[in-house]
Amino acid sequence: MKFLIGLLTFLAVVAGVIVFLVVPWQGLLLLVALLGLWMALTRRGHQAASVTAIGVATLRERLGSSAVIVVGIAGVVAVLVAMLAMANGYSQTLRRTGSDDTAIVLRGASASEVSSVLGHDAAVVIAQAPGIARDEQGRPIASPELVVAANLPMKGGNPEEDFGSVQLRGIGDMAWKLRTNAKIVAGRKFTPGLRELVAGRGAQRQFDGLEVDHEIKLGNQLWKVVGIFESKDAMESELWGDADVVGPTYRPNGANSSTSVFARLTGPEAFEPFKAALVSDPRLQVDVDTTVNYFSKQSEGTSKVITAIGVVVGAIMAIGAVFGALNTMFAAVATRAREIATLRAIGFRGLPVVIAIMLETMLLALVGGLLGGFVAWLVFNGYTASTLAAGTTGQLTFEFAVAPSVLWTGLKWALAIGFIGGLYPALRAARLPVTTALREL
Repeated sequence: MKFLIGLLTFLAVVAGVIVFLVVPWQGLLLLVALLGLWMALTRRGHQAASVTAIGVATLRERLGSSAVIVVGIAGVVAVLVAMLAMANGYSQTLRRTGSDDTAIVLRGASASEVSSVLGHDAAVVIAQAPGIARDEQGRPIASPELVVAANLPMKGGNPEEDFGSVQLRGIGDMAWKLRTNAKIVAGRKFTPGLRELVAGRGAQRQFDGLEVDHEIKLGNQLWKVVGIFESKDAMESELWGDADVVGPTYRPNGANSSTSVFARLTGPEAFEPFKAALVSDPRLQVDVDTTVNYFSKQSEGTSKVITAIGVVVGAIMAIGAVFGALNTMFAAVATRAREIATLRAIGFRGLPVVIAIMLETMLLALVGGLLGGFVAWLVFNGYTASTLAAGTTGQLTFEFAVAPSVLWTGLKWALAIGFIGGLYPALRAARLPVTTALREL
């Protein structure tokens, strides 16, 4: 019998955790509504409401022990939300870089821009493909671009030792018409044919020397920073210069090659004909994708790693929080043994007692979850970080994004911890022999 009870309890724990972690907020809201109706319309529900009210009213007397549950769960939620906000911010930055009506063309079988090479003739053919939008002069809005790596001293570090990798993109005039979200916010655009650069706002925050009219050394050449741009996406972490200058500087045949071709299409519906025309062209061996899909795929691996780390760390901390809740609630049950036994003696059933103690624990868990989520939002939302982005040669600057979905995930974890931490003490209280309890204290 004990084995059967233990097995059923374990299954209840598993089912409860799955409910809290998987069911959407509408499902949990429905469960709360059903519980409220049960407590309002049934005799045992009235009993559960009465016992819950007594337990909540005595929380002041157990403020210290109750704070252990709240603070422990708040710590778990804060760490989990921070890690998920990091993954969310990273993904959002890359997803904002693309759209359904822009396309990227790479050499066939290239995993990313940095591993692709396209010749000048291929770029000309791509620009003539059907479906490409045209500017006021009737020119196709297609931008052959060259991506290379450059080293710059990190801001706040030793200028002789602390260097980081920044992505330098060689572009032409069409790149500005392609990326209408990129705006010069200080200085001016670079002059074609000169060693001039514009730096993204994200790169400026990360690297030293990226100020207007300041000269920086890339390789063995001096380049002048003439402008700062904002784009609110991954491009903001880059330096942009004239492709006809960047190419010969970094590649022997740089003037006649590029790593990718970006194109603005007449609309999302034009992508499939555009892709079909290029893939079937015998002069080309290329891969074609929408930019939103390309950059989303670039974020998947890193986002999964960050999320996995957050879940593992959160799970380890959650185990500690569960034991803290168990210890606190077992102590609370022992302290209230005579009170619970008296309620049982005057007709209160075991189920209302179980529900009441679990509601009390989950109320504390809810407070801890809200506190942890608020702290994470206050500290990390908008916090700027950087990492070496997959498929690039430079660091990607991004902001933590504590979105409502991230906060909801943290809150569900808090409720799951409260469910586990309250179930076993509640079952012990329900099984407590009335005569034995009345003799205690």
